Amino acid sequence: MDASLTRQRAQFYFCSNRYPSTLASEMTSNAPLISLRRPNLFGDCPVTTAVNALASAGIEQRGAVFTRKEVVEFILDLSGYTIDRPLLTMRLLEPSFGGGDFLLCAIDRLLQTWDKAGKPEAYNALADAIRAVELHRHSYRETRTAVVAHLTKAGIARRTAESLADQWLVFGDFLLIELDGQFDFVIGNPPYVRQELIADALMAEYRARYHTIYDRADIYVPFIQRSLQSLSPKGTLGFICADRWMKNRYGGPLRQFVADHFHLKAYVDMVDTPAFHSDVIAYPAIIVIDREKTDATRVAHRPAIDANELTTLAQHLTSKVKPASNTGVKIVPRVVAGAEPWILESSDQLALIRRLERDFPTIEEAGCKVGIGVATGADRAFIGKFDELNVEADRKLPLVMTRDILSRCVDWRGLGVINPFDDKGGLVELIKYPRLRSYLEARRDQIAGRHVAQKAPSNWYRTIDRIYPALAAKPKLLIPDIKGEAHIVYENEGLYPHHNLYYLTSETWDLQALQAVLLSGIARMFVAVYSTKMRGGYLRFQAQYLRRIRVPAWTDVPVSLRKRLIKAAASRDAVACNQAVFELYKMTPAEQLVLGGSESDVA
Repeated sequence: MDASLTRQRAQFYFCSNRYPSTLASEMTSNAPLISLRRPNLFGDCPVTTAVNALASAGIEQRGAVFTRKEVVEFILDLSGYTIDRPLLTMRLLEPSFGGGDFLLCAIDRLLQTWDKAGKPEAYNALADAIRAVELHRHSYRETRTAVVAHLTKAGIARRTAESLADQWLVFGDFLLIELDGQFDFVIGNPPYVRQELIADALMAEYRARYHTIYDRADIYVPFIQRSLQSLSPKGTLGFICADRWMKNRYGGPLRQFVADHFHLKAYVDMVDTPAFHSDVIAYPAIIVIDREKTDATRVAHRPAIDANELTTLAQHLTSKVKPASNTGVKIVPRVVAGAEPWILESSDQLALIRRLERDFPTIEEAGCKVGIGVATGADRAFIGKFDELNVEADRKLPLVMTRDILSRCVDWRGLGVINPFDDKGGLVELIKYPRLRSYLEARRDQIAGRHVAQKAPSNWYRTIDRIYPALAAKPKLLIPDIKGEAHIVYENEGLYPHHNLYYLTSETWDLQALQAVLLSGIARMFVAVYSTKMRGGYLRFQAQYLRRIRVPAWTDVPVSLRKRLIKAAASRDAVACNQAVFELYKMTPAEQLVLGGSESDVA
């Protein structure tokens, strides 16, 4: 085994911070990636076991997604890793090289620079130019072979090519290894792995090292943190990765980290583009981050995956000249604002959002409540035809679901939900409700097998969420979760909402007037700006985004305007809703166009 590779493998010995380092002489080509030198003293290391398992895991478990060459070249261009730069004196880091999609393209550019320099002695000229890390054994070996072939094809002697490959390529867990120095470029496609696929011990070790792992953050989040920490003072990061962290709750600490120390130079939305070799269920975006002292970000959306078009787009995104309107590139100021979700829309839309946030209270501050319907954990047991639920009358409620409001009004299909709670929030005593007891016992296998029931076996018959019967009696606005446009339905028929519906109630605002406000472009604009987008352009109308909507206090709405809002909602007249809302928020003609009004709608 090559001595330099042996040295690198020893370097990635996990327990080195706690136990004596593994000696190079103890490492063999078949040795585990990470191992304990004295297992009899310390016992098996669960982190070691977990990392070794990932080193031989399948594609899905290790989050491997392979990027098209056109996209790789585009990211290299955006990041500035181009042959007109002195690449021989610069350093590039690839945190998870997989099959070599990024690595081999970068090597090609490095070799072109080496050739232009007159091909100085290869090892001395190239050895420090690249570090590339990979945890998967098979991928490491296959890509090492490809790297050696690349180098020998360029005229480098095989022995030197192998030495360079062993110097460049690092076999280990990027989140645990030591890195030698800082890098001018960190480029790649970090793995997309959900936390539940990672062993608890390893996840705990990651959390101890990376403060950006928060809530249900996927593993690409600490990859971004470590990559940014590895940048030189003038370094640039160029990644293609999922965009969920840019707006979701779990991305807050990473967004704050970027805001505190870095600058989002460019963002390219890649959703619904064939950016990868396989069709993956992900929402990719390209980000370019550096330390430049400016708050402007160049933004582009869903480019064609064509080499020539991407080359041209890269020029517009990196040019020092302001891009023309026909380039597809917009300059958006103040995208990064602490831990707040990134607003990557047009500057006009951002200006309107910020103005409304400055001038008006949130929808809950204005006296409205946002909530979500009941989750039972076993709908087949708890939900059925209302008239056929054989329980006591006060143990069931009529239930409204998304399918009941598809026509934009309530068309109840006659379903009901079992209510196992008393008025104080505790579970009812089944002995006092013989019909309910009989009903639940007949379905005990379905109900008691749920996680919530296994955690508290004595409460096996509770629904996941508590049910509040008084909610059914209140007028409310119902809003389905996933929609392309705001779908707001007024309900006043005594129905209880299911968990796939969000609802709004208010003791101050007239709900039909509020319906008109939300049917205008206001609700969609706030949700579109703050939520993550789904494939096909769908949005998540979730409580966390609905709560960001701004509305005036009801007492500040003139009586004549109240009547117009109520009338517009009753007639479902979109133009009338927009015109009333323009007046409600005192919008300028330019703001009205931003909200979605047409030239003919603008006052």
